[in-house]
Amino acid sequence: MTSPSDDSDGLTSDKAALRKITGGRRDQLAAVAPDSAERFKHRFLETWKLSAGTVVSAFWPIRSELDTRPLIQALHDLGCVIALPVVKARLTALEFRQWTPDTRLDVGQFGVSTPPADAAVLEPDWLLVPLLAFDARGYRLGYGGGFYDITLADLRARKKIFAIGAAYDGQEIAAVPRDANDARLDAILTEQRVLIMEP
Repeated sequence: MTSPSDDSDGLTSDKAALRKITGGRRDQLAAVAPDSAERFKHRFLETWKLSAGTVVSAFWPIRSELDTRPLIQALHDLGCVIALPVVKARLTALEFRQWTPDTRLDVGQFGVSTPPADAAVLEPDWLLVPLLAFDARGYRLGYGGGFYDITLADLRARKKIFAIGAAYDGQEIAAVPRDANDARLDAILTEQRVLIMEP
């Protein structure tokens, strides 16, 4: 599978331009939504009831990403097994390592906090996915590496998963530029609402 960053020149340019715009918009949203993390957590817990032992991949926020840490802690307390993604190499699926409140995080590629190399490697059932923008059809604009598109395709080829885009409500756009390599999410969760995609 090719990365979305390897698509046609026109689509690549469209995405690059949109990343600049949506990155700035997300920065603004983060600055005016101090309670978004708690609202996001409560909306998740009101919408979905996960069984103890469910493996949930989350992400440790960087820059102005919506803060998933209150939800991570709540899911851990409910008995879910939490994993955080690790970039291993370009154009390869992400690795997921177990996180607990006692885990000492390292700083991995792109400044992302990750569990150490000796943490257990897990395969998630549910995934919280970061993004720069989303549309109502369930497509996301990521950072351009294609890691989540590759990972979701890889996991879906082997098992049933549920992938949720984690976003501020104001990150929605009319349509995300995409091609056949762009993986569709199963739902979008914001601090204000839940969008669940039709199969």
